[in-house]
Amino acid sequence: MANNTEVKELLDAGVHFGHLTRKWNPNMAPYIYMERNGIHIINLYKTAAKIEEANEALKKIAASGRKILFVATKKQAKDIIAEKAGGVNMPYITERWPGGMLTNFVTIRKAVKKMAAIDRMKKDGTFMTLSKKERLQVDRLRAKLEKNLGSIADMTRLPGALFVVDIKREHIAVKEAQKLNIPIFAMVDTNSDPREVDFVIPSNDDASKSIDKVLSSVTGAVAEGLAERKADKEAKKAEKEEAAAAPAAEAPATPAAPAKEEASTEETK
Repeated sequence: MANNTEVKELLDAGVHFGHLTRKWNPNMAPYIYMERNGIHIINLYKTAAKIEEANEALKKIAASGRKILFVATKKQAKDIIAEKAGGVNMPYITERWPGGMLTNFVTIRKAVKKMAAIDRMKKDGTFMTLSKKERLQVDRLRAKLEKNLGSIADMTRLPGALFVVDIKREHIAVKEAQKLNIPIFAMVDTNSDPREVDFVIPSNDDASKSIDKVLSSVTGAVAEGLAERKADKEAKKAEKEEAAAAPAAEAPATPAAPAKEEASTEETK
């Protein structure tokens, strides 16, 4: 059960404000507490419980070594996603979603490799052998690739999960993840259909304070998972080192020569 402090923090961040009642999705009814001034109010006790549930799952995914792709292209969420996801070294999309990002991942990887090839050209001096016009074209291509794919350059395989802010806006990303059975975590407002998401966090997905609050909690759990993975790796490494050192320490010592038995010199009477 969520504690009052956690709920108060969510309340202060405005996580409870939903959309106008006329814009609601009936499937969000279980998460709505009441209506006030024509606006639906989200039940924050349910939000807090759902955040906890999502955090546990994300922590396990991060601890397993898989990546979590964060997606938010709306203005008020871009910088927050870049800061929070970047802080835990997770890939993120804040510009337009590249169609086929997941379903046609091979093509996306080719574009990322193209970006790496341009970087190599600049390092080995090949870039300077091009004409001024060609250099300008290559620079423009690099800038475009960086803008769209820069944050996923290190993502060498499909992510273990998708975290989305506003599933209505990012419906293409949601559909692609569904096709590939990639778990979807999302901030879901009262105008969206929670059935499209595996881990629903009922919350205000429009206000930057609300987005910041939820993302801080979520990325905190991811950081815990990564710390657990690191600690586990170090423990295994230490075990291996101990196992390697053990044979030398346990090598049997050279047996000592048996002491000569002293013959008893009993006087014969």
